[in-house]
Amino acid sequence: MNADEAAGGSTATEPAPGSSPGFAGRAVLVLAITALVAVVVDQVVKHLSTNGLTEGEPVRILGGLIYLSLLRNSGAAFSLGSGYTWVFPLVTLVVIGWIGWMTRKLRSVPWAIALGLVLGGALGNLGDRLFRAPGPFQGHVVDMVSLFGPYGEHFAVFNIADSCLSVGVVLAVLLELTGRQRDGSRITKTKAEKTA
Repeated sequence: MNADEAAGGSTATEPAPGSSPGFAGRAVLVLAITALVAVVVDQVVKHLSTNGLTEGEPVRILGGLIYLSLLRNSGAAFSLGSGYTWVFPLVTLVVIGWIGWMTRKLRSVPWAIALGLVLGGALGNLGDRLFRAPGPFQGHVVDMVSLFGPYGEHFAVFNIADSCLSVGVVLAVLLELTGRQRDGSRITKTKAEKTA
């Protein structure tokens, strides 16, 4: 027993229930499927929105809880950074690279879902930046969901990719706070701490 253990201040990792720390394939597959589904749903909704909605003519649903308002956004949330559209694809490429690096030790399915949502959301908006008008790395992202008001009065107008990004980040934070590791293990208190 070392000094830290004697003091009861150390932590240990142990396999999370139902995890398979030795097999990465399943987690990587879950990540890929999650990202693919997120991208497909995002692009289908954007296609339907650009063909079925008219800018400046929001559609009120659920008694005004949600408005479908077509908006082409050159910036981030609340149109921040509109004059620096080219920066967002570069940031997205860094995020994609970071997620790729994270998959080297990925064994946790919950982490795979979280990272898959972030990856799918990033790819969905990256597609807009690269392939929509006015041109590559300058493309405007298609947004269509406005809460509690037709023009984003109370919250930024967003799309499915934005939702996936947000949910993925929140899930990742919760996993981190509960001690769940990307390799399938879980940080737990040592026996000394449990019996103290």
